[in-house]
Amino acid sequence: MHNATDNIPPQTQGEHNDFIHFADRETVAEAHNLFLLARERMKDISQWHILTGPHSAKFGITDTKGTEVYKLAEEGDLFYIDLPLPTPGSLAGGGKEWVRIEALEEYGDADTESEYMTMTIRPIVNPSHPDKAVAHFFSHDSTNTFIVERYLNHVSAAVYGRNETPNNKDTGLYDTVRNTIISLGARNGLSGPQWKSLIEGILDK
Repeated sequence: MHNATDNIPPQTQGEHNDFIHFADRETVAEAHNLFLLARERMKDISQWHILTGPHSAKFGITDTKGTEVYKLAEEGDLFYIDLPLPTPGSLAGGGKEWVRIEALEEYGDADTESEYMTMTIRPIVNPSHPDKAVAHFFSHDSTNTFIVERYLNHVSAAVYGRNETPNNKDTGLYDTVRNTIISLGARNGLSGPQWKSLIEGILDK
């Protein structure tokens, strides 16, 4: 049996967080249509800030040089996260956090009992300065896995954070302090409202 959560990396260190939101429909056909909409929204990373509302972080897919492009997400794509003020920006990231979509998997269709899309991202260096340290407050070991899934007439959207550890190795003094403070806040639940707003927006808006 195909199981979307099998694509979540194992938890081996640091903290973890799970956020999930459900929506039911009266028929499987209606649930399938909602799943298709949710899958499209999950891939449309540049529009996530619309789903999460005012004072949200901004997101954007870029090419390998860090130049923003508008497209739906694919495995291997890079994207940035521009945290809202008053959060201080990363020097290594040029004011942004950088991640890579290291895995994107889809399964099922309207005729299967279940269908899903999973997308796992991992912190990386700033593509404009590949010689510098990882440009994110979490370390390269950390991941987020986004899942949209339909089972019969039930649809869900979720974010699973794994191995969340501060990015404070081989970074300058400013980024070391900044990354440690922000990562501790995120690990203690401050990132929760962002991801909760996203998964609710993906299913409800």
